[in-house]
Amino acid sequence: MVIFTLMKILGKLIIIGGAVDKGSFTETDLDTTAPQNLNFFEEGILKRIIKESLHKENSRIEVITTASKIPRQIGPEYVKAFNYLGAHNVDVLYIEKREQAMDAEIIQRLRDADVVMFTGGDQLRLTSILGGTPFHDLLLDKYRNEHFIYAGTSAGAAAASNNMIYQGSSSEALLKGEVKITSGLGLIDDVVIDTHFVQRGRIGRFFQAVVGNPKVLGVGLG
Repeated sequence: MVIFTLMKILGKLIIIGGAVDKGSFTETDLDTTAPQNLNFFEEGILKRIIKESLHKENSRIEVITTASKIPRQIGPEYVKAFNYLGAHNVDVLYIEKREQAMDAEIIQRLRDADVVMFTGGDQLRLTSILGGTPFHDLLLDKYRNEHFIYAGTSAGAAAASNNMIYQGSSSEALLKGEVKITSGLGLIDDVVIDTHFVQRGRIGRFFQAVVGNPKVLGVGLG
């Protein structure tokens, strides 16, 4: 996990490498399964997000599952995880079509949020649905001008930068055109972020992304 706080920007950017162990709350015997995740809940990433937020446990948190292929399954899991940590003003903002990113009710929910938590999935799906919409414009404005947190894991992390890797493996990284980069959500410039870094052996494609864009700083997250 990396937390960026940049000059002249009031918000915080929390990017997470992926496979967040948020605990599984699908079991009915929560009291017996929770201790398995106790160390994570007390000292882990979701707890840190709450701590860094403006109103702590009272912060309004919207979980955004746009990148995921199973949004209706993964969203409620995050809500339960945040609830377990004492944050109860949490909901899932389902944006599955580009038209929804222009909906007045959805825009208002973003306006009211202190934290957005972008889940994993496909970062190209995330940027193609949200990029250039009123939702995207408001997201950038809140990040720059309010005490607001953008938290993203996996695809949500990769999409945070202006330069976004969306395809390519390390084994093919030396082949021209195999590592594909496009525009992300643009919360941070001159950085390219790669996730699941150690587990998926992405050093090769990471080098290619940085060599092909010499001005950018590479941030590899495990």
